[in-house]
Amino acid sequence: MKTNYVRTVLICAFSATVTSCSHAPSVEIVGSFFPIWMVCLTIAVILTFFAHKALVRLKLDTEVGPVALFYPSMVVSFSCLLWLTLFR
Repeated sequence: MKTNYVRTVLICAFSATVTSCSHAPSVEIVGSFFPIWMVCLTIAVILTFFAHKALVRLKLDTEVGPVALFYPSMVVSFSCLLWLTLFR
């Protein structure tokens, strides 16, 4: 009988620690709520596109190193900077 009580207490304690956030960070766009990370990621991809165009125009696109690493890391950097500056 005591083991059932201990198990019940442990399950309740564990479930209380793994509950989700009480407020999900989201923004309303045209009546729908989108997660902020999705908005930051979309803006970051657009900014990376324009950065790529600027690098091509300045003929610096050959100097960036491995393209498969450079542009995704630029998207992550833009996304984190946007989230930190606009939504934190």
